[in-house]
Amino acid sequence: MKILEITNVDFSLNHFLLPLMQALREDGHEVIGVCADGPLVAAPRQAGFRVETLPFARSFSLPAQARAFWALVRLIRREKPDMVHAHMPISGILARVAARLCGVPRIAYTCHGFLFNQPGSALRRGLALGLEYLCGRITDVYLTVSREEADDARRLHIARDPVAIGNGRDSTRFRPDPAARARIRQELGTKNSTPVIIVVSRLVRHKGYPELLEAMRSVPDAELWVVGERLTSDHGAALDTCFAEAQAALGPRLKCLGYRADTPALLAAADIFTLPSHFEGLPMSIIEAMMTGLPVVSTDISGPREQVISGETGLLVPPARVAPLAAALRQLVQDVPLRTRMGQAGRQRALALFEEKQIIQKTVRLLTGSP
Repeated sequence: MKILEITNVDFSLNHFLLPLMQALREDGHEVIGVCADGPLVAAPRQAGFRVETLPFARSFSLPAQARAFWALVRLIRREKPDMVHAHMPISGILARVAARLCGVPRIAYTCHGFLFNQPGSALRRGLALGLEYLCGRITDVYLTVSREEADDARRLHIARDPVAIGNGRDSTRFRPDPAARARIRQELGTKNSTPVIIVVSRLVRHKGYPELLEAMRSVPDAELWVVGERLTSDHGAALDTCFAEAQAALGPRLKCLGYRADTPALLAAADIFTLPSHFEGLPMSIIEAMMTGLPVVSTDISGPREQVISGETGLLVPPARVAPLAAALRQLVQDVPLRTRMGQAGRQRALALFEEKQIIQKTVRLLTGSP
């Protein structure tokens, strides 16, 4: 088949969809990536894929969405794909409607999180629910990354037969690595005995950075490594002031590393992973941390609570609250045997449930209808 893999931004195409695109190509299909333009389209292109860039906008601007929609229609009419596989809420709606308008034989969607489950006005959440319901009527293959999203899709009659496919990462890349630990700590000037807490995510408010930076003030003797950047398409107020105040309070204990291509090595050099988000799909970063053998401190929300067994592979705390987050981080910083046990248990759980090759093989079968 000729397949269009459509998502909103280059970050998603490179970090989330590229392994699936490679598996579909190995299965004999022609695969074309579609997303907004950005520097990260270089990686899939270097891997031999054609990537078409369209004016996707992560906003509710009607003119912007109309431009993206008609660009999609023109692309689909030109390419005449056998299947459109859409991702992310807004680009997923646009791509499915455009595919139906153009008569694409097979329309697939992977839900990475519902907009109606995210904070916002009742009008916005109601509109999102209505659009998801209507698009579910024209979706032949409906996948979700988390079980709770599949339950929502079924309960709200968004999809007739949603499948919780999960997310996966390559355990040969994300693993304990003593050599990387020594090298990264030397590079960053961190002693081997210093407990390191690491967070890997975009620098946006809903990832819980204000609470995390405040919590670190009462987690003595530990460093916080922040890996990630703010995308140009990200919404909400910038966190510059928040980070500046935290840097003044924490000094060298806060290390903001920006976007890094060596995330596996950075995780191997850390001791504790945290992601105190307010909402999520099924975070890849938590899977990466678990495979590396790190205990996880996250929030008790959809997604992370499917990944982390609180008290066994990490600790779950209420979202948007500083004190419980600080207490959980302090507990793991101070109790080395506990974090070692949790990290080992987390790695075994990740190997059993989140191995990339197994997740992708199942996804390919569901998308293509192959046995």
